[in-house]
Amino acid sequence: MSDSFSIPLRPVIEKRDQPDSLPRDIAQINAQWGSFRELTEEKLRQKIEEDKHKDPWEEEDGEHKDADELDATERRDQLYKRRAEIIQFALQAHMEASFALDFVSLLLSKHNPRQAETSLSPFLKSAAPLGSLRSEVVNPPPRPDAALKNIKSVSRGWRLQNFNSAASKLLNASSRLDNEVESETKYWNEVLAVKAKGWKVCRLPREGQALGVQYGFLEATPIFRDRGLAALRRTDDGSLVLDKGLVPRKAQGVRVRVRHGDRIVGCSKVCRPSKDAESIESRILQARDTVFEEELFHEVMREARILGSQGVTTRQNLVQVPISDEQEVLLDLVDWDQDREPEPTGSSEHNTLADAISHSVRILLTYAHRQNAYRRTQLPPPLNPKRRPVPEYQLLRPIMAYLQHKSHVQWLESFITDLRLVLESAGINCDFRATEFSSVGILQSGNLPKIEALVGTFLAPFESTFSATLLTPQSSFKARIRTNPAMPPFGTFYDVSVNLPEFPDVKSPGRVGLQDEVASMLTHFVMLDMTAAISAHKPQTPDQGAVDGSWDISYPHHGELVSVNRAGQGKKMRVRFSREELNISTYPLGGTDGLGPVAALESPSLLSQTWKPAVSEPQPSLYEFIAQASQP
Repeated sequence: MSDSFSIPLRPVIEKRDQPDSLPRDIAQINAQWGSFRELTEEKLRQKIEEDKHKDPWEEEDGEHKDADELDATERRDQLYKRRAEIIQFALQAHMEASFALDFVSLLLSKHNPRQAETSLSPFLKSAAPLGSLRSEVVNPPPRPDAALKNIKSVSRGWRLQNFNSAASKLLNASSRLDNEVESETKYWNEVLAVKAKGWKVCRLPREGQALGVQYGFLEATPIFRDRGLAALRRTDDGSLVLDKGLVPRKAQGVRVRVRHGDRIVGCSKVCRPSKDAESIESRILQARDTVFEEELFHEVMREARILGSQGVTTRQNLVQVPISDEQEVLLDLVDWDQDREPEPTGSSEHNTLADAISHSVRILLTYAHRQNAYRRTQLPPPLNPKRRPVPEYQLLRPIMAYLQHKSHVQWLESFITDLRLVLESAGINCDFRATEFSSVGILQSGNLPKIEALVGTFLAPFESTFSATLLTPQSSFKARIRTNPAMPPFGTFYDVSVNLPEFPDVKSPGRVGLQDEVASMLTHFVMLDMTAAISAHKPQTPDQGAVDGSWDISYPHHGELVSVNRAGQGKKMRVRFSREELNISTYPLGGTDGLGPVAALESPSLLSQTWKPAVSEPQPSLYEFIAQASQP
C-alpha cells in the first residue's frame, strides 16, 4: 500500500549542522598518516590509485589463508577467546539494559508504584525505596525565531497531510459502507420476496450464519428429503444466488410414451422451464420439480421390480408397462432441454392417454407423501428389533388396474352391444344398462379432503356393472366386473348372475376370469331365454286364427324345440345364437320315436332364417318366422 507506514530498524544518522572542527580533523590525520611532515600530495594520489585497483577480496583471502595455516590447537584457543568476547559483550549489554530498566522503573515509581515495582530488580528494591527518584521538566534554552518558524511550518504540513489521509480514508469507508448497505438491502429484499411467495426460509444446519430455502418435500424418502434444502448466497452486488448443492444443473422430468408395435403413437408433454429462468423464483421451482421428478422415477423403478410377474420390465433408464398384446407404456427420465423426438404418428387419443398417465403417477406420489405425513402424526408402533420395511408406493399398480379394467369393460360393452344388435335385427328389443366404474361414481369423502378421497377410491378395487332384461318377463342377467389393484391378488374377475324363471335349475357359475367363458355363458343364457320365449309364444294367422300346434322345449341347452299337430306330424326347431348372427331352422320328424338332436341334424331343413345386423334387406321378425314355421 502507498499509504503504509514503515519503521526503520537502524538508527537514524543525524547530520550535524556544522562541519567538524579543524583540531578534530588534524587529530584524525595524525592517527591515520602520522606527522604532517611525512604526508605529501604524491602519497595521497598514490594511495587513491592503489585503492582504485585494489581487489576487495584480497584481504579476506589472506585471512582465510592465515587461518588455514593455523593448527587445530591455536584455532580452538582462538575460538574460545571469541566465544568469551561474545559472552562478555552480551553480559555487558544485558547489564546496561538492566540498569536502564531499573532507572526508568525507579523514575516511574514516583507516579505508578505498583506497575514500576514489577520491573525493578531485587537489589534496587533493597537499596532504594520506591519514589526516591523523580523528574522535572527543565525549560530548554530559547530557540531562534527562524527555528520556531520552521517547526511550525513542518508541524502544519504534517497535520495537513494527516488530515488529507484521514479524509480520504473516511470517504473510502463511507463509499464502501454505502455499497455494503445497498447490497445487503437488495439481498434481504429478495429473501423477503422468496418468503412472501410461501417458501420456507431457515438457517442451514451446518452453517449458522447462512440462510437456506426449503423447496423439497419433508415426507419424501431421506435421500431426496435432504436434497430439498438449498443455501441462499449473496453475490458482490447483492443479488441472490441459489446454491442447489446435489441437485443437477439440468432440469429433468419423467416422460410417458405409448408404443403400439414398433411405433411411438403417443407422448406426454414434458414440463419446460419458464421464460424468466434467471429469476430466483424460477430457479427454486426448477430445483423443486427436478427433485420431485427424480424421486418419482426412483419410486417407479422400485415398484416395477416387484411387478415382473405382470410383464413389467426395467432397463437402465426405462420402465416398460404392458397394456395389451400390442401396446405398452414407456416411462423414462429425460432432460428438459433434450431434443424432442419426432411427433408421434398416432391419434390425439394416445397423447391424451400418455398425459393422463403422466399426471396420475405424480398425483399418486403426492398422495403417498400425504399418507406419510398422516402416519407420522399417529402414535408410533411398539419397538421391535426388526427393522420395519418401507413398502413401495402404489404408482403403477392403480394405473395398470385401471387400464386393464377399462379394457375388460370396453370388451364386455362391445360384446353385449353386438348381441343387442343381432336381437334388434330379429325384431327383439332388450333393455341394456351399463354402469362403468360404479365403485368411483359416488365420492365418500367423510372428514378427508376431496382430493384424498378421490385418490383413495382410485386405489380401491374397480367395479363396473352391466345388466339387461331378456325376451321373457322377469328374465334378466347381471354381470359385474371387478379389478383389484393390490397384489396379491391382481387381476379382473367376472361375476355373472342370471334370473330365468323358466329354468330354475340354471345357476350362476360364480367368478370367471376368462373372457371366452363369459361370452359363451351370456350367449347361452340369451339362447335359453329365447327358447322359453318361443315356447310361450302362440302364433296366430289373420285368416285362420290360432295355429294348430305349439312349440315345446325338448333340449333347452341345445336350443331345440318340437311341435306336433293333431295329425301326428312333428317338426323340430333348432336355435343358434352368437354375437355375429341368429339362426333358426326347422326340421321334419318322421315319428315320435325320432325325437333327438341327432335325428334333426341328419334330415334337411324345412325352413331356415338368419338375422345379421349388417344385412340391409328387409327380414321377417322372429315371431313372424315362428308363425310361418308353425304352419302345416
